[in-house]
Parts: sequence; C-alpha cells; structure tokens
Amino acid sequence: MFTILMSILLTIVPSGSAGLNNLKKKISSELTKNKGTFAVAYKDLSSGEELLINEKISFHAASTMKTPVLIEAYKQAAAGKFQIQDSILVKNEFKSIVDRSLYSLDAKDDSEVDLYTKENKKVKIYDLLYLMIIKSSNLATNLIIDLVGAKNANNTMQEMGASDIQVLRGVEDTKAYRKGLNNTTTAYDQMLIFSEMANGKIVSQESSDAMINILLDQKFNDKIPAKLPKDVKVAHKTGWITGVNHDAGIVFLPDGRKYVLVLLSKDLEDDQAAVQSMAKVSRMIYQYFDRKTRSRTNLNRSSFGMM
Repeated sequence: MFTILMSILLTIVPSGSAGLNNLKKKISSELTKNKGTFAVAYKDLSSGEELLINEKISFHAASTMKTPVLIEAYKQAAAGKFQIQDSILVKNEFKSIVDRSLYSLDAKDDSEVDLYTKENKKVKIYDLLYLMIIKSSNLATNLIIDLVGAKNANNTMQEMGASDIQVLRGVEDTKAYRKGLNNTTTAYDQMLIFSEMANGKIVSQESSDAMINILLDQKFNDKIPAKLPKDVKVAHKTGWITGVNHDAGIVFLPDGRKYVLVLLSKDLEDDQAAVQSMAKVSRMIYQYFDRKTRSRTNLNRSSFGMM
C-alpha cells in the first residue's frame, strides 16, 4: 500500500531537481514575454529548497529598502535606544548625503499624504513604521531614517550577510540620485532577510513577529498576492519607480506551511504587463509549493503509519 501511494505521489509531483527545473523553465518563459531584466528568489522554509534566477544581479532597491529600515528600528528598540511606542516630531526637512544641504518631500509625489498634515506634531514611531511599510510613505521613511541612521541599517544588513543590500540614503535625495548614490538590492539578499524574519531570527521571535504583522497589512498587492487564494496571506514589501517594479516577502498557507518569494525587475518598457507576469510567476510557485509540500506531508504521514 505504501509503495503504491509513493508511486502516485511521485507521479503528481516530479521528484528532486526535475520538478524545480521544469518550474524554472516555465517562469523564464513567462518573464521573457516582457522587455526588461527580472530576478526571482524562492525558498521553501521547511526543506530549504531554492529556485534562483539572476539572484545576484543588483537592482535599484526602490521601496524595498524600507524593510531593512524597519529591521534597524526594531533592532535599536531592542537595544533600548527608544521604544516603538515613543513619539517623535514630524518634520519635512532632510539633509542630502552629498553636501548636507536641506531638501523637502512633496506630498504629490508620495503614496501617502495624511502624514504631511501632521507636520510639527508628534507621531508614534510604530505609526510611522506602519505607514512606511503598508502605504510606502516616503515622509515616514525619511523620519525613521533620521532616527536610526541609514549607515546603521546598512551595517545591520552586512552583519546579516546581506552585503548586496545597500542602504545609503532616504527618499527623494535628488543630489544623491544624480551622483548615482542609490539604495540597491539583490533578490538573493531579500530572500535572506525575509527567511531570517520568517524563522524568528531577526532581533528576536517577538520582534520578527511584530514586523511580520506590519508587513501582512501591505496595501499594494498587485504582484505576489494578486493571483493567490484568498486564504493565503503574504507579509511583503513592494517597491516601484519608473521602469522598476519589485515585491518581496513571506507567503503563509492556512495550515502553517510557508515560503519566501522575491520578484525584482528593471528596464521595463511596459510596467503593467510585467506586473501581470510577476503575478503569474507567483501563482506558478505557489502551485508548485502547495503540490510538493502537501505530498511530502502525506508521504510522511504514510511512513509514520507503516511503522
């Protein structure tokens, strides 16, 4: 009986690298429909299995840099530098990393505008972190970077082994942008930090859980979550600028199974078409993961039953 069941399961899910290679070919076929450069990093958090495409290519980080900033805030809070529920003053004046000259943000260029009405008032650090992640608030991001320091966030990434994530500056530092001083990332390093978070290893289990709870409330859901079942939850951070579109996070199935997925893109000619392809890739990976891990679970149960 066990032999028959194993045979059926191996028929449903190709074994070993064969199934993963077939998935990789399908993903590449979908992404090459678009003009641009793509990177994919997937990790099964139970087995450690990975699928990697262009995982070490460097991309402009766009708003994916806000996840390292979130991590640094929780790290410093744990070290006692402040409490997440403390309040800080909202201002709209920041210093360029080029020459320390002042610049301000324009609400018309931000994805969240209500915070601009609170200038010269105090807002909780937690609320700023929440807006920074779920609505990708640039103003909230710069306020948090002023609090924790971009260099500190960058150093934390290095300490975690995510050395290809570069957190150099806040948002809309035009002088720095013109000099090519940009925040950068790779799919592999995004996979690394989200894997650590999913496993409760960033700062502490409590801090990791707190960050995940914020990421679960993400309001921009057109890529990784877009074509997944409604009961599948994604703790993720998106990022986009002209010709660039990213998504990275942890995918949680209702029964507790989980995996990390990172989708990065640049040099896009048609952003919407690329976003659709990335959503399709996310669905392909979900279907592969669900079939394989469900079968693995059933196989383990059957093995236990034979003992």
